[in-house]
This record gives sequence, structure tokens and C-alpha cells, in this order.
Amino acid sequence: MTAGQADPRTTRTRAKLGRALLEECAHRPLAEVSVAALVRRAGVGRATFYLHYADLEALAVDVCADIVREAVDALHAWRGTPDPETPPPALFAFFDRLAPHAGLYRELLRPGGSGPLGHVLHQDLRARSHTERALAGAPEPDLVASAVAATFAGVLADWLHGFIEATPTEIAQRVWRLLINLHRTVPIQ
Repeated sequence: MTAGQADPRTTRTRAKLGRALLEECAHRPLAEVSVAALVRRAGVGRATFYLHYADLEALAVDVCADIVREAVDALHAWRGTPDPETPPPALFAFFDRLAPHAGLYRELLRPGGSGPLGHVLHQDLRARSHTERALAGAPEPDLVASAVAATFAGVLADWLHGFIEATPTEIAQRVWRLLINLHRTVPIQ
């Protein structure tokens, strides 16, 4: 098996644990979920859980990492010159799909964009933005990539926590315009 291939048993077990976590978190906050209830719902043993994850937060971050990848892809789902007034459809879809598990995301993505999921989101988005700016020869790839990642993580977290009132459609449009303007900004020398 190559490094790029995952063991199918591992993939299935992690998927079971992930589904069980989402089902548990639909009824209670992550802090109230027990490993015992989770493994019972997933139909796996406690030792199997600990073979894959150090704790429930590690599982939750892994499960929610998909949203990170989705967010990064949504922000980069355009080709050519981006229209500052029209976000990519993937960005609208991203914000629409947050609702069913918003409570779990709020626990992992704290106001301002901190928290374990915030860290993953910032890393992934910063790396993607930096790579694209560097390939395009855009100025200040380090600075702008950090600003884009911090802004998106912070706005997303604050919206999830209710500090920014907007529908999913409205927040997608507002975030898009904000990020486009960050990319256009050339720092004063």
C-alpha cells in the first residue's frame, strides 16, 4: 500500500466514529458526549476508538476538517479574474451546509477564529492562498495569505457565534467582497 492509500478498515472505522459523533452532537454538546456512548453508537470497541484518536476533541476536529477543506475549496472555486460582486457558488453552498452541525463547529471554532478547528482552517487557507499568490507573482504572498486566513477564520467563527447577523447568502457575499479587497491591497512600502 502506498502512502497515498488508506487502509479501508481504518477509513470505515473512522467514518463510523465520525457519523456517531455527529449523531451524538445533534442531541448534546461535545463536552457532554462520552466515549462510551460514542463507541456504543458506532458499534466499535473503546480500544478501537483510542487506536484512532487521543480523545473526543481529536475526533471532532478530524470530522470537522472536512469543513475546512470545503471552505478552502469554496474560496478558491473560481477561474480567471474573480468577480468581486459574485462569490463562487461553492461559497454559498459552504455557508448553507453549516447549519446542521453549527453547534459542534462553534465548540471547535471559538470567537475570533481560535480553537482547534480555527487552527486547522488558518493553516490550510494560508497555505493555499500563499501558493496561489506566489504562483501568480502577486505581491506580498506571506502577508496577504496570513490576512486572508485570519480574516476568513475570524469572520466565520464570529458569524457562527452570532456576532455577525447575516443569512448564509449574505455572509457569503460579504466575506467574498472582503477577501477580494484583501487580495487587491498592495502594502505601502
